[in-house]
Amino acid sequence: MCGAELLSREAAEARAWAALREVMDPEVPVLSLVDLGVVRGVHVGADGTEVVLTPTYSGCPATEVIAESTRAALEAAGLGPVRVTHQLAPAWTTDWITDTGREALRRYGIAPPGRCGDEGTPVRLMAHRVPCPRCESPQVERLSAFGSTACKALYRCLACREPFEHFKPL
Repeated sequence: MCGAELLSREAAEARAWAALREVMDPEVPVLSLVDLGVVRGVHVGADGTEVVLTPTYSGCPATEVIAESTRAALEAAGLGPVRVTHQLAPAWTTDWITDTGREALRRYGIAPPGRCGDEGTPVRLMAHRVPCPRCESPQVERLSAFGSTACKALYRCLACREPFEHFKPL
């Protein structure tokens, strides 16, 4: 591959990543797919663009919407044809959410997940120290293990009395 071709491929991949940063998660519309960590890779070749997605969990009802939104964004950026591949292993983890994504969750009123840690760290079934995303009080109570989606739990702040969801660490 010559230098000019490499540069154009790098430029196309940078354009693809930029387009994907604008695609919001349909269930949490302040969080891009890139910041959520579901975009695992982008490859631009002579035959189009391939994007690799890892769903937050295998039964996620938004998987098809996410794939179509991804395809539409890349085609709108002139990077078609687009092939979307789903990669289930390694499984998605909340550790893949970027710091920008965690801050977006907090500003939206969802307590972001803590970090699970390095490989081999056991998955916690109960979150520890979930501060209120509105007033930052540590005095909270869990109302339900499930919020609006299976990946969130419902809490209430005992200080400001506001209910909020917490994105479960996985």
